[in-house]
Amino acid sequence: MSRLALPVTLIATLLSGAIFGFFYAWVCSTMWGLDAADPRVAISAMQAMNASVRNTVFAPAFFGTPVMLALAALCCWRPSRRAGMLLAIAALLYTAGALTVTLQINVPMNEALGALTVPDDIPAARIIWDAYSPEWQIWNQLRSLVTGVVLALAAISLYWLGQDRAQTGRAA
Repeated sequence: MSRLALPVTLIATLLSGAIFGFFYAWVCSTMWGLDAADPRVAISAMQAMNASVRNTVFAPAFFGTPVMLALAALCCWRPSRRAGMLLAIAALLYTAGALTVTLQINVPMNEALGALTVPDDIPAARIIWDAYSPEWQIWNQLRSLVTGVVLALAAISLYWLGQDRAQTGRAA
């Protein structure tokens, strides 16, 4: 399995970066843009984005990240216990702080918003959006922070994997 350590860890790191970038983009642009828009447009746009995100492009990064992190931890354990430990921690952290938060909090919020009919009048839409957006953003910021830490742990594990393999005389 140690032959797979580097390629599997690299894939885990790339997936971690992809999902971090996804959550981060919501923090620094998407939600701010929706908050600045007419709330009827914001609700409608969020409903459309939530409906479209469940796709074959998103799924590997969202669902594959914890799997690849855990697999990388197993593959790295022998050549670099330090890298294996960091990857195991990253897998657990992602599962608790991104996957579970998404499935238990953000998805139910999205489904509740998706079930609503967008009101015709702005004040009614504003009440809905103001009840949804701030809370959704708090949980998304948590997911962003967690996946940023996961990405850092995966990147550090690549470094330790290289260091430990070089010290034992194996090519990194």
